[in-house]
Amino acid sequence: MPDPKSIPRTWPLPSRLPRPEPAPESQAQRAGPELTIIAPTYNERGNVVGLVNRLSRCLEHESWEVIFVDDDSGDETAETVRKLAIADRRVRCIQRIGRRGLSSACIEGMLASSAPYIAVIDADLQHDEQVLPQMLKVLRDTDADVVVGSRYVEGGGLGDWDTSRAAVSRFATRLSRLVVPADLTDPMSGFFMLRREVLGMTVHRLSAIGFKILLDLFASAPRPLRFVEVPYEFRARRSGESKLDSAAAWDFVMLLLDKKFGHVVPARFIAFSMVGGAGVVVHFACLVTLFRVIGVSFVAAQSVAVMVAMVFNFTVNNLLTYRDRRLRGLKWLRGLTTFALSCSVAALANVGIASYLYQSSLGWVPSAIAGVLVSAVFNYAMTTAFTWRAQR
Repeated sequence: MPDPKSIPRTWPLPSRLPRPEPAPESQAQRAGPELTIIAPTYNERGNVVGLVNRLSRCLEHESWEVIFVDDDSGDETAETVRKLAIADRRVRCIQRIGRRGLSSACIEGMLASSAPYIAVIDADLQHDEQVLPQMLKVLRDTDADVVVGSRYVEGGGLGDWDTSRAAVSRFATRLSRLVVPADLTDPMSGFFMLRREVLGMTVHRLSAIGFKILLDLFASAPRPLRFVEVPYEFRARRSGESKLDSAAAWDFVMLLLDKKFGHVVPARFIAFSMVGGAGVVVHFACLVTLFRVIGVSFVAAQSVAVMVAMVFNFTVNNLLTYRDRRLRGLKWLRGLTTFALSCSVAALANVGIASYLYQSSLGWVPSAIAGVLVSAVFNYAMTTAFTWRAQR
């Protein structure tokens, strides 16, 4: 057996082995893109090729890339993007598993880019990509932080929107004045371009709630953002699914509340409290029906009202407050069970305190309120610490 000390620690390459030489690269190949376009997608396979082709035509003389951020679409949108990316290095794909949300998708896409300019555009072809060169020129030639594609400045338009949808959009725009500059005509726009520095100074402040990332950026900036608005005409959707689901309005309200009061109270706590307020109405409706109408004893009526309100609060919080951790099927039943078990102490305290105060001649209304308040404190603490957190 050879002596280990006699084995050389390095093995020289044979002199006749050819050494590869680095392939020459042009400056354009070495340099990264100047502009990154972020396109969040959900079941929009039919739009991917069309968007890339349109970007290629309108940005023919620019250095650009497009990042599709896909929320695990069931129609293989991500796979379609990857096939394009094999043939075109300007196309990239981020596929998110177990996460949904337009704002958070845009943020992840932006953070994956190193370009000095970043644009956000819908993949459904409703935004006019031909405006992108103009946006880029504004950022190059002025000190603007953000260029916003606006439907409300002269030359812009809502396309074929019906009266009700236009009214909802304008109402949401008025609400947004709580947190954005009054002279920004289209804070609800999902079509804009910004400097990378703007992302850097706002990213740790962003709420990433819902689908209005532009509003979030303006409301999160540590200083007023300099902006320019350019007009565009909103187009009809070609294919895919709208990102505005049934809880979009709720998310919008939560974003406004978070930007206005989030430095004091977390948005999730605000949402939980709002649901709890609705639960109080359900509680009293049940209590009045059983105690005052049917004639059930106060203790029995209060007990039933507590259980009904508990189920109501769990269901609505599962749909809205904790929609990012939403439980379905058997998980919903297990979640309801754990929620009920976690809140059992609060329920007992509710009934006990309310009963004691009622028997002390305080009156059934203030007695019930006191029980609800005690229960609410326990419910929130146990919910955030156990029920939905355990499902992450």
